[in-house]
Amino acid sequence: MPQYGKIIAVCTSPQKQTKKTNVKIGILKKNHGLMGDAHCSAETHRHISLLAQESIQKMRNMGLDVKPGDFAKNLTTTNIDLTSLTIETHLKVGKEVILIVSQIGKKCHNRCAIYQEAGDCIMPREGIFTKVLKGGKVKVGDEINII
Repeated sequence: MPQYGKIIAVCTSPQKQTKKTNVKIGILKKNHGLMGDAHCSAETHRHISLLAQESIQKMRNMGLDVKPGDFAKNLTTTNIDLTSLTIETHLKVGKEVILIVSQIGKKCHNRCAIYQEAGDCIMPREGIFTKVLKGGKVKVGDEINII
């Protein structure tokens, strides 16, 4: 049975390794990523990064004032268990975008400010990365489906 969720933030930043801003709507380019984002590149398997609102809530429960974009991820989702996905899982976002999971989590080389404050950070365990197989528009409120 398919699993459905929603996009609650579409975030970009002009520089790498910084918090992102929710721009609410964006264009995903095939084999590149989110237009206008510093990570938009054909030279990587990590075109789009995703993190669940439920993961962000875990950090809020630890007393941190964090929101979508603070973990430098492009798409914030809700009601879809990103942590259960496997490499090569296909996701449909909105009416036309198709993503494929290319990496689960990431190695945290330097302890980020969130880790320093809370003693933990969920991104290395609960964030995922995808490649853009089919581009198009994505916006807050769009469905995200496992296909």
